[in-house]
Amino acid sequence: MTTRIQDVIQPEIFTPYTIQRTMELSALIQSGIAENNSEFDKLAGGPNTLINMPFWDDLTGEPEVMEDTGETTPGKITANKDVARKMAWVKSYGANALSAMLSGDDPMKAIADLFSAYWSRQYQQMLLSILDGVFGAANMVDKVHDITGQTGDASLISGRTFIDATQKMGDAKDLLTGVMMHSAVEAYLAKNDLIEYKEDSTGKIRIPIFMGKRVIVDDAMTFDTVTGAAEAYLFGQGAIAWGNGSHPDIQQTEVVRKGLSLAGEDILVNRRLSILHPRGVKWTETNVAGTFPTFSELENGANWTRVYEPKAIRIVKFMFKIG
Repeated sequence: MTTRIQDVIQPEIFTPYTIQRTMELSALIQSGIAENNSEFDKLAGGPNTLINMPFWDDLTGEPEVMEDTGETTPGKITANKDVARKMAWVKSYGANALSAMLSGDDPMKAIADLFSAYWSRQYQQMLLSILDGVFGAANMVDKVHDITGQTGDASLISGRTFIDATQKMGDAKDLLTGVMMHSAVEAYLAKNDLIEYKEDSTGKIRIPIFMGKRVIVDDAMTFDTVTGAAEAYLFGQGAIAWGNGSHPDIQQTEVVRKGLSLAGEDILVNRRLSILHPRGVKWTETNVAGTFPTFSELENGANWTRVYEPKAIRIVKFMFKIG
């Protein structure tokens, strides 16, 4: 008797396990860049596609000098709002793509782990698309440190120029916990003895550290092999709000049996309702054709605008060259 995917996948177990494993595998979560909690999860599964997050603007103005006559002039506090965009994704695989996993000791765990690793990679790519859009916004120029126009060593990434980039955070720069870069940049820094490697708790994975910040290596980051120009993103603790939502009308895990297939076929479908939002940069919904945004729409700077003061945005874009 043949064991099929629908015989081993139990949605009520598979769904929470894949979400948990996705978070465990995500370097964004491990570095502190992204923060997940029950509030974000609830918002991701709630009504509407736009999520309003009101906040109070900071207090401004100089204090008044005390006198023995007269009255103080009261100021006022103003409100503003950040807006996050709910995203919805689906991915499916047929039995043939997963058949090798069905011979394992725990096929459901094996399949769930493969899907978890897949989603972890996709969320990292989503973040890069979002950051392309965020830094395409007209009022984000104060969060960019660009030294590519300099000459000689002044154009290269180093400990000194990295510190200059962190200064875009001002006195909040100690909040920075992670930096994302291309593997060629990591290799360049390692050859210059600027990368330290630490083992994770299992002792099996080496974690690169640069200037005290965890390095996330992703070859989707910008790097020009001819000029050596590259980009890195510096992140502060909790810069990204991450929510994993659910809704009773949406089956997050589904196994579909294709009965008309000559040999029979199972399709494993996985659906995600998500928030992946850079705090303080509002989604404007200026250019979205469908119900949910595509990767290319996330990359559109017209869909984003900064609503926090620059120092409160815990993301910096660093543009430089390697030698």
